[in-house]
Amino acid sequence: MKSRCVAVVVAFLCASVSIAADKPTAATIISMQAVECGTKNKGKKSSTAVLCHQYIVRTSSTEYQIRQPKPSEEAILPPNTSIQFTVDKQKMKFKANGKKYEYLVVGMTALPSQ
Repeated sequence: MKSRCVAVVVAFLCASVSIAADKPTAATIISMQAVECGTKNKGKKSSTAVLCHQYIVRTSSTEYQIRQPKPSEEAILPPNTSIQFTVDKQKMKFKANGKKYEYLVVGMTALPSQ
């Protein structure tokens, strides 16, 4: 009887954690910068640096550094844009200006409590 109760409690806790993970989190895009994210070969001896957009996204407790997955994607998101995002397997998914985006999470920083 005790083992069944424990199994039910554990199942309930696991289900509630997975449901909470799907809830969108409110954040704001703070800044954008171009960073080197690879090279492109031009012939046998020369190569050029490829730049990607990297954004700082701030929530009430965490600051995320996110980068576009492919350098060919040219959408630029303006600073101070409010978003609702979810994180799944190191990918941040959100909507801004009526369009869906998926960026790679390359860093996280905990903000000091106020």
